[in-house]
Amino acid sequence: MTLAGAPLTGKRAFITGGGSGVGADLAHGFAEAGAEVVICGRREAPLRAVAEATGARHVLADVTSVPDLTRAFAEAGPCDIVIANAGAADSAPFGKVTAEHWNAMIATNLTGVFLTFQAGLAQLPGWGRLIAIASTAGLKGYAYAAPYAAAKHGTVGLVRSLALEVARKPVTVNALCPGFLDTEMTDRSIATITEKTGKTAEEARTALAATNPQKRLIRPAEVTAAALWLCAPGSESINGQAIAIAGGEL
Repeated sequence: MTLAGAPLTGKRAFITGGGSGVGADLAHGFAEAGAEVVICGRREAPLRAVAEATGARHVLADVTSVPDLTRAFAEAGPCDIVIANAGAADSAPFGKVTAEHWNAMIATNLTGVFLTFQAGLAQLPGWGRLIAIASTAGLKGYAYAAPYAAAKHGTVGLVRSLALEVARKPVTVNALCPGFLDTEMTDRSIATITEKTGKTAEEARTALAATNPQKRLIRPAEVTAAALWLCAPGSESINGQAIAIAGGEL
């Protein structure tokens, strides 16, 4: 989404998980809207590719590490917009979920948001927007994804609670909750489905798209458009919301 007149000129946006998928699209969209963009993640090569394509700066950081995030924000400089996008997905029947699997899903998808928001809020220069990229899994259940859904539900609770703390400041906190996305993460989910069920990749993709009443996967650009709207004039009262981007699934 490109907004006329570069409305975010003078703003700096910090985006976690910026090397691929929604994070990469967010970097493009916010750069086109005039923001100075800083992307972070754990993999140098994808981050560098997105940075070169968008003019963003990139910093290496693990969102589950306090020292990493402290250093990343120090390198970035004061950021007005903080988007906690980094995440990971995996699936398993509940009885086969290990403690390691559970802890990994919580660490990346919930603790990572908490640490990103805590560090980001502490350095806001005044006006600010904190946005979590959550999931429809934060608003409903999905079979074989209990750890992921639990983490995303936690993210929505975190957003709603923090929004009340900052409500009297020029700061808003919101979550965007897309359904199954047309990204690399969904491609990995499709590969897992084909491996475990014997379905073809096309059958697996169709099954995921069928959760959306529009019978399609969500485009990353739709998430970026919603994030840009949350940073635009007229969105000041949108606070503490978990906005589904799912074609009517919820």
